[in-house]
Amino acid sequence: MPVSDYHAKQEAKRERLEARAERLRNEANARSKRGWDDLHAIPFGQPILVGHHSESRDRNYRAKAIGNIDKSVMLNREADKIESRVAGMDYAGISSDNPDAIDLLKAKLAKLEADQATMVATNKAVRSKDPVAALAALGFKESTIGAVLTPDFAGRKGIPSYALSNASAVIRQTKARIEQLERAATRVDKVTETNLGFKIHENTDANRVQIIFPGKPDDATRALLKRHGFRWAPSEGAWQRHLNNAGIYAARYVIQQLTPKEAI
Repeated sequence: MPVSDYHAKQEAKRERLEARAERLRNEANARSKRGWDDLHAIPFGQPILVGHHSESRDRNYRAKAIGNIDKSVMLNREADKIESRVAGMDYAGISSDNPDAIDLLKAKLAKLEADQATMVATNKAVRSKDPVAALAALGFKESTIGAVLTPDFAGRKGIPSYALSNASAVIRQTKARIEQLERAATRVDKVTETNLGFKIHENTDANRVQIIFPGKPDDATRALLKRHGFRWAPSEGAWQRHLNNAGIYAARYVIQQLTPKEAI
């Protein structure tokens, strides 16, 4: 996916989320106003007249007013979540759709490996004859040196082994992801026609494996697609999921399930 397309899609997504949050806020405000206006219309201290012919109507009136207020709270909470998503978009993880993903992951890997090397050097310094001097030589400040040399609840000094293990695991995962994206970069765009009236498109530009039907598939087919991770993309006119080995396998499985048994 070209860099300009990626950033354009990200900006379009941001605008959609912001517009949705605004709609929710507007509806929340309208429902809140409607609910409180209805409650304020009830004379102060007016009880429900139990047994009176107006009891049912009064209860329904109050329930509807309170329901609007409760709904406004729920809508505001949903808007809060959406706005949090928008605020976090700039700090989200490295997307596979980002054309710079490999370079960004390599930079991340370099930092992870540098941090791990510092952790190993720290433990080596802690075990040295003069740990204070050794840690100072690594650039630790006096206050930090004290914290590093203070035993934890288990009597351990320095960087605990579990932290080193976690760091190693993240490094392995990052390397694996780089290798996966590098393999994906060599994929070629591929369209497979089926005799079932639809086609499979391994769309390298969109980084999606797409199933394209000539019309709207029936309920059972849509349920099958959703169960296997495919989502409808109106802009693409296709059911799609990320283009990777799992996505390609899922597409093949869908084809197998949609193929009549007598045709197998």
